[in-house]
Amino acid sequence: MISVIVCTYNRAKYLYDALSRIANNDYPADDYEIVLVNNNSTDNTLAEADRFRHDYPNVRIKVVTEQQNGLSQARNRGIEESKGEFLIFLDDDTSVGKNYLRSLSENLKNHDILAFGGKVVPVFETGMPKWVSCWTMPLFAVTDKGEGTGMFNGMSYPVGANMGVKRFAFEKYGTFDTQLGRKWNMLLGGEEKDFFYRLKADKQKIYYFGNIAVEHLIPASRTTYDYIKNIGIGIGISERIRYKKKNSARVFTKAIWEIAKNCGSVLLWAYYAISFRPSKGKAIMILRNNVVAGFLKK
Repeated sequence: MISVIVCTYNRAKYLYDALSRIANNDYPADDYEIVLVNNNSTDNTLAEADRFRHDYPNVRIKVVTEQQNGLSQARNRGIEESKGEFLIFLDDDTSVGKNYLRSLSENLKNHDILAFGGKVVPVFETGMPKWVSCWTMPLFAVTDKGEGTGMFNGMSYPVGANMGVKRFAFEKYGTFDTQLGRKWNMLLGGEEKDFFYRLKADKQKIYYFGNIAVEHLIPASRTTYDYIKNIGIGIGISERIRYKKKNSARVFTKAIWEIAKNCGSVLLWAYYAISFRPSKGKAIMILRNNVVAGFLKK
């Protein structure tokens, strides 16, 4: 059986649509379950879950509340509460296609899979901002390695908006580090990177499937310079936590590398300035400066 885990925190506005897109899949209802983890939401999340239950009585959905705030805590609770051999993680603002589960099931049958990720296509609620470039697009968890099957090689790894893990992998390599990941309005991250790098360290394959795609809604609040600043700080703090956990001596080396990348960012800023696209350069500088600030923050 496939378990689809959706963790949510005050996103009731998008939740019903995300759940109904899963339920409208052309796939037997007995072959999957939805585990909805409510991470102490203060909006009408539970009412939306009840509305979904009423409208889709044949879909198995388990709704639990995780009282410890944090995305990693919520995902780990979802792992505990689920029953499937394969656990699929989708965000509460993603939309899957009608053949998502069927295509996924075929992929699982045709490959010996421990972990995988799929395509993530951003959908900007108010249009793509002018400051977006290939250097800042990763802030929106975009994943696109084409339409076919491939691998997450090198430093690449799946993102939480569309990823899956065999239960055995969590049993062998551990679950998500609760020091990392979103907490309340703190834009920490790194929990997916930390987990998948454990698999890579053991030379495990991580598959990419282009035929299991999701659309990821990007609200206007995530397209501002303030958001770039805050997520930059969160990235920096998260990287410091990751490196300090491995080896305190490596923190200094990583800090030098992050500062060196800032020098490269100055060149990018100059390039975009002389090509009359200053907003793209500004966004890169805001991001990089705040990644360093977050990394050096104690």
